[in-house]
Amino acid sequence: MKDIDIARNTKLMKITEITDKLGIPEDYLEQYGKYKAKISVDYLDKLKDRKDGKLILVTAINPTPLGEGKTTTAIGLSDGLNKIGKNSVLALREPSLGPVFGIKGGATGGGYSQVAPMEDINLHFTGDIHAMTTANNLLSAIIDNHIFQGNALQIEKVTWKRCVDLNDRALRKVQIGLSGEKNMVPREDGFDITVASEIMAILCLSKDIHDLKRRLGNIVVGYNKDGKEVTCRDLKADGSLTVILKDALNPNIVQTLEHNPAIIHGGPFANIAHGCNSIIATKMARKLGDYVVTEAGFGADLGAEKFLNIKCRNMGISPDCVVIVATMKALKYHGGATKDESSNKNIEALKVGIHNLVKHIENIKSFGVNTIVAINKYENDFEEEIKILEEYMNKEDVGYSLLENWAKGGDGAIDLAEKVAKLCDKPHTFKNTYELEDSTKTKIEKVAKVIYGAEGVEYTKQAEEQISKIGNLKLPICIAKTQYSLSDDPKNLLCDKPFKITVNSVELKSGAEFIVVKTGKIMTMPGLPKKPAAESIDLDENNNIVGIF
Repeated sequence: MKDIDIARNTKLMKITEITDKLGIPEDYLEQYGKYKAKISVDYLDKLKDRKDGKLILVTAINPTPLGEGKTTTAIGLSDGLNKIGKNSVLALREPSLGPVFGIKGGATGGGYSQVAPMEDINLHFTGDIHAMTTANNLLSAIIDNHIFQGNALQIEKVTWKRCVDLNDRALRKVQIGLSGEKNMVPREDGFDITVASEIMAILCLSKDIHDLKRRLGNIVVGYNKDGKEVTCRDLKADGSLTVILKDALNPNIVQTLEHNPAIIHGGPFANIAHGCNSIIATKMARKLGDYVVTEAGFGADLGAEKFLNIKCRNMGISPDCVVIVATMKALKYHGGATKDESSNKNIEALKVGIHNLVKHIENIKSFGVNTIVAINKYENDFEEEIKILEEYMNKEDVGYSLLENWAKGGDGAIDLAEKVAKLCDKPHTFKNTYELEDSTKTKIEKVAKVIYGAEGVEYTKQAEEQISKIGNLKLPICIAKTQYSLSDDPKNLLCDKPFKITVNSVELKSGAEFIVVKTGKIMTMPGLPKKPAAESIDLDENNNIVGIF
């Protein structure tokens, strides 16, 4: 049965029944139909004296193009924890329309481990991402109107881009201002995908509405003729942007197919942004649950690194346990097997590919955090290969669990849930990869060497100039890199030879309060594949949505 059919055939509880179980008063809820609602950020004040729940991060090895089931694992684990009597709350990111209509499809889990209503969450949900798109593009309109109306701030270079929540490579570079009107100044512009917008990062890192407005005001939109920064606050746009995002700041609550609570809020990509759901959602979940299961995008070299070095540093916390998800297919894929061959028995490819998993285990251990490996089991996995993997895990002295929650729901994740609950009680000493006092280059090189396994870093002339201009600020870095490889080359799956990371550009994001470092050929506006998922999405004869997977 397809994911969408499983979701549609499951009878959901009204969202107020879910929030009643958590004890959330209706005064702090805004319902969006029967099955989804927003929780007022003000409710956090009422919960401030409540003890925080244990935090569990779900990450993965470097994925194949279709992913390795991190979200499915996170959902199954939370359901499994509830099955064994723990009070667990999910805290996930919102899906972006770009991947939904692109190569990856939906991002609400799979099989019997899904969050619902699946179609709503994957499409417009409660309008958060649309609000961010509008806020981003209002700022663009204000910038160009300011220039058109006489340019009192003497803006000479605009760095702020427009955005849209779709994969559209044709918009990476565009010419604007071509109407020929008097005072219209034509210039080159470009679009990012909304989830790469600094506004997405700002909303996800803001602590409250006042912090949101402060950060929005600090956005650098360009430079004047003297080379000085021009900000959103200079343009008097911070108030309007805050108003647009006021409701989007409130986290969304839905449910799993097993009627357990799931808070879903914010959705930055991990390869081109910081890859974590909002701080507000994570705080809310930790106050409402004894255990909180969250995820960070793509492999541990991207999402987990940024979760631990950016988000945890911002919140002053660390996870009590990290789950690393892998599949036999992906391990063989990273061992040299083609995507088609990775479904066949291939012990040699498996043995080579296991080194990708081992590297990610080392990465998590470098933070001093407790970790366990979850093997997302498929029906056609070979027992002989599973035994080989188990031997490697024993050699690495890392716990592991075979997951069957896709087919069995929470029952298929009970073993992982029991092991994770025990691991959460084990003490740990958290440490970051770099110190904020380190120079920008030192931060980049520490992540490149410790997390990616690179032998060094090379900088383009443009990157060198930008680093020199930015200086050494006490801010974390957010490295934009391909998700498919530990290196910055998506085709270098084995990483069996020494490699260097090439930094092409560096940008200060004053609102998000981190420095974006772009490597390799990473794009902040993805393109569609040859056969996008959009070609299969439609309405059937009963007006039901089909094709979202």
